[in-house]
Amino acid sequence: MSYAQHRKIIDADSHVIELDDFLIKAAREADIELLQKMDDQTELPIDRQKYDDGVELFERRKHDATVKQECEDIIVSNNLGGWSRIGAFDPQERSHALDLFGYEKQWVLPTFSFHQVAHVGDMDALYAGARTLNKAMADFCAHDDRLLAIGYLPYTLGPERALELMKQGFDDGCYTFMIDTNEPNDDKISFAHPDFDPVWAGFVEQRVPFGIHVAANGHYEAVPKSFKRNGKNTIALGGDAPAGELGLITIKNSAELFLSALIFDGVFDRHPSLRGMCMEHGAFWVPSWLKSLDFTYGAYVPRREFVEKPSDTARRCLKFSPFAGEPVGWIIENTSPDMICYASDYPHPEGGSDPISKFEATMEGCDEATMSKFYHGNMQALMSLA
Repeated sequence: MSYAQHRKIIDADSHVIELDDFLIKAAREADIELLQKMDDQTELPIDRQKYDDGVELFERRKHDATVKQECEDIIVSNNLGGWSRIGAFDPQERSHALDLFGYEKQWVLPTFSFHQVAHVGDMDALYAGARTLNKAMADFCAHDDRLLAIGYLPYTLGPERALELMKQGFDDGCYTFMIDTNEPNDDKISFAHPDFDPVWAGFVEQRVPFGIHVAANGHYEAVPKSFKRNGKNTIALGGDAPAGELGLITIKNSAELFLSALIFDGVFDRHPSLRGMCMEHGAFWVPSWLKSLDFTYGAYVPRREFVEKPSDTARRCLKFSPFAGEPVGWIIENTSPDMICYASDYPHPEGGSDPISKFEATMEGCDEATMSKFYHGNMQALMSLA
């Protein structure tokens, strides 16, 4: 029996843990020289020992049935490094992992390759990198329609180039894209500016939601550097999770600001069918955010027109994936049964071990209909699959 057992599940967030040649294999000849090496990015340092151990274990799984079975038996355990987990970097093995999990569909996002392309200063290099990343993600998922490739669409390129990149990414096979929650250049326009409407319309025309994900934040700094000079050593949780307690408590800041801007600046008014998925920013903050939206609405409704209450826009248009271990039942009770979605974050360490058990430990008061929406129905609605 699969890990999902009787449950129908769409996994809203998972990742590929790339090998060195992930981008090179997908690159167009004109783009190769503009790509930096995976080791050259410094945002997410590579542990070469774990990398080598993972490649070695993958080869052993291919040739030793006992080793393969041992890895299958602990697939929901987070004790192995990312490269060592089944399907971390091999597309065919990823399909086998999906069989073991029993998920109906799985969104698949990049890890190291995102950092290879997102932190370059040159716009041509950024364009080439994102175009290559999108092709690489699409290639990884192309053999299995359960795997949905989530590319990267850097709006900082400007509306025209972003739209061009979007169209190419869809043509290459991406399901949709994650976008930055912040414009890193203070001299450029907001992503909520009407000039970006053709790009937002592109999501609507394709009938897919946009995605936002931790780390894709346009170099947003939630914690001023002075707070890090506190006489203590910062404890890293690993993966894309921000380091230190203040990093974790502010993990949602850029997402909260960005989504508020989309609502108050009228993006959802101009594109009422637009939908969005917020991944790996947690969901503990969403109840108070909904209250904050309406408090702000109350202050400004005498001064400007609103199509609807901002919290109604958020409930209608947005979904959120919590971390395993958050009080999901409480979050749903104080938001809506229609907003919160299951995500494994496999094979990242932040996903933890046995996420289903951790989620359900906090959902004892949820009825069967709410559980079904959490695991499947909300993602089905978001993706227009119903």
